[in-house]
Amino acid sequence: MSGKTLGYVLISSVDQNIERQLEGLKLNKTFTDKASGKDAKRPQLVALLDDARDGDTVLVHSMNRLARNLDDLRHIVQTLTRKGVQVQFLKEGLTFSGEDSAMSQLLLSVMGAFAEFERALIRERQREGIALAKKKGVYKGRRKVLDAVQVQNVRERVQAGESKSALARELGISRETLYRYLASTEEGDPKAASIS
Repeated sequence: MSGKTLGYVLISSVDQNIERQLEGLKLNKTFTDKASGKDAKRPQLVALLDDARDGDTVLVHSMNRLARNLDDLRHIVQTLTRKGVQVQFLKEGLTFSGEDSAMSQLLLSVMGAFAEFERALIRERQREGIALAKKKGVYKGRRKVLDAVQVQNVRERVQAGESKSALARELGISRETLYRYLASTEEGDPKAASIS
């Protein structure tokens, strides 16, 4: 009996296209995380690792959609292949099954290291670009999501016992962003209140 074909999709920003990663592929189930790839404990990745069974195949667009660093990549692939699950990376054209040769393991390590290196270069270029823009006076940072009046209103509602999670949903921001706003007003740091 052949197993299921499972897809894993990671989008780290709201404007990324989910369909593009596994477009046109016939999948029994797709697991989609909308989170940063640096965290290996993403809810849908955990669900995929739990759901995948012997004989299943997991399709991922590319290695950097599964993990952002080599250690996590190797751990996730080994966790799946030890269960008898085949892992296919479409962009790199690589498949891992647990019965891989030493050459396959080397390829996983080398390609994973390149993906990690590429990610580090992107972050470095981004930091350099922001520093240059700040120097020219062009970079203003992220725009404020909440103004000072809204932040004060939120503080009062939290002190009155309203749920922070419910307030974050109502305002269309993450709980972490809400906590930063609350912390910045408690510490009296107006600059931190602009974090969004």
